[in-house]
Amino acid sequence: MDIAALSMAMSQKKLMSEVGTAMLKNALDMQEDVGSEVVEMIDSAAMERSVNPSVGASVDISV
Repeated sequence: MDIAALSMAMSQKKLMSEVGTAMLKNALDMQEDVGSEVVEMIDSAAMERSVNPSVGASVDISV
């Protein structure tokens, strides 16, 4: 058994795991930012409805 090769393989596997974890953290942070922006958009739409309650209340559709 080659101890040096085994050590390198274990080190490489650990590095890949750390890179994967860092990428996942980055993706989660981005999704959190997007989610907070969506909540802000919903809140602003609710504010618009409270100021103009008739806006968006009906839809005219012709078939």
